[in-house]
Amino acid sequence: MSTPVKKVPIHLQSAQNRLLIKNGKTVNENEIVEQDVYVEDGIIKQLGRNLLIPGGTRVIDARGKYVIPGGIDPHTHMQFEFMGTTSVDDFYQGTKAAVAGGTTMIIDFVVPKQGESILDSYYAWRQKADDKVCCDYGLHVALTSWNDKVKGEMKTLCEKHGVNSFKMFMAYDFYLKDDELYGAFQRCRELGALAQVHAENGLIIKKNVEKLKAFGVTGPEGHEMSRPECIEAEAVNRACVISKQVNAAICFDNISTGQSAEMIKKHQTPGATIYGTTLVSNLALVGDSQNMKTITSPPLRSNPDIPDQIWGYLASDVLQLTGSDHCTFTREQKEMGKGDFSKIPNGVNGVEDRMSVIWEKGVHSGIIDPCRYVAITSTNAAKLFNVYPRKGCIAVGSDADIVVWNPSKTRVISSKTHNIAIDFNIFEGMECHGVPEYVIVNGRVCVDEEQLRAVQGHGKFVETPCWAPFIYAPEKMDELTAPKNNGALNEIELTNKLAKIELEPKLCITPTLPDSAISTPSCRGPRPEGQRNIQDSTFSISEELDVERKSCIKVKNPPGGKSSGFW
Repeated sequence: MSTPVKKVPIHLQSAQNRLLIKNGKTVNENEIVEQDVYVEDGIIKQLGRNLLIPGGTRVIDARGKYVIPGGIDPHTHMQFEFMGTTSVDDFYQGTKAAVAGGTTMIIDFVVPKQGESILDSYYAWRQKADDKVCCDYGLHVALTSWNDKVKGEMKTLCEKHGVNSFKMFMAYDFYLKDDELYGAFQRCRELGALAQVHAENGLIIKKNVEKLKAFGVTGPEGHEMSRPECIEAEAVNRACVISKQVNAAICFDNISTGQSAEMIKKHQTPGATIYGTTLVSNLALVGDSQNMKTITSPPLRSNPDIPDQIWGYLASDVLQLTGSDHCTFTREQKEMGKGDFSKIPNGVNGVEDRMSVIWEKGVHSGIIDPCRYVAITSTNAAKLFNVYPRKGCIAVGSDADIVVWNPSKTRVISSKTHNIAIDFNIFEGMECHGVPEYVIVNGRVCVDEEQLRAVQGHGKFVETPCWAPFIYAPEKMDELTAPKNNGALNEIELTNKLAKIELEPKLCITPTLPDSAISTPSCRGPRPEGQRNIQDSTFSISEELDVERKSCIKVKNPPGGKSSGFW
């Protein structure tokens, strides 16, 4: 007979489960507030000043620092079999690196082989990831073929397995034709899912590759030459037109040109649910056509004006998300395409450096403010993939995925110190102002004073429910453009669908404490008495945080308009 385990008194319990972050400035997409954050059992339990907390709680002093939601990277490819090889960062190595850089959730892509069951592929990806991940993760599922079986399995994935997004390719050997895109978009609309699109004209690329090789172009420069900017912009326009025929919500997952972003802007008319993601590499680098290590698709553009153009569209909310498209191949793997650019494995790194590089190029340079930074690195992804407010904000009841960000410290990116498996880094030598001093994943301190302490298997799979309110709320849908026979819901049915969505019962539950010690569970509600909203005052973040460089907080109005909210 086993001896019963005695309950340990609260004052003797491990402080690992209780954490107080003091004296910092919490940043959400809409406000910066001076307040403390109390975490218990992986959940944010209190926000405010003079909080009532139990003894034995670990205290982190965040004075002069920002307290921000952990990053959500919506575009990764861990241990991905592609172009005759497999990316070298598995789900342990990749999520370990993510945590090191301040990302606390990734959303990876299930990419079935042509004709393979998308349901079986989903199970295979879960098997790869579940025991390895150091942070939480979700899954998108790619549609590499189109038939009735795929349609049926999409419904199963949505209703039983927590998948709410499906990716379609318009390039590569497994691209979908226009009529297949029409059917896939329509199915996503019926299920309340989000259609994601890799937009490049695959047929024209194939012809360009043949022509270039015939002229003797075989080096890495042929990659960008075969995929000019107009090829991407044309595909973006075509996907927007098709999606509007069935009133489907779509998100482009790797916009690399100003031309493509302008196409999205053109189609973002009232009622059109069209979103755009760009990559950290596009925001920070100019492509080198001779560098085999930076080959990815769409390509890193050699036009030096591209990064500034994309920043303008990102700051003005034409584009909403930033990802890494982390898909790493070693030098040796890249050299598989030596002498034939079409065989160079496509992919670059970015999951570890995304947060720092975007801060450097966006906030430190003065293009965006810290609130917009939080929106494009975390909150918008949480909203689109329907895990908000569990993720993507600092709020009572949210998961304790938190980064204590020091804007005064700098680091230099180097392959000698990074945490990924390849022997080079596309951001090599870049100095970044802004360092994640502490990274908390589900309440556990996994980066402690910049020292990485990630734990394999600490993360878990997070379901992403369909019918995300921020996409499918009735006021966002233009029923006038929806064909009457496509299965679209009327407003009453749609409202009922949205009302049934619950992430977890524990979300945003206010503990029984004095009113003065508790903040509202809403990210947009009133603040506790005595706190001030820094956004409403004339202030200098440079003075408040002792940051010398004032330009790091000055918000410019780039082409396309000023920084604005998501909705």
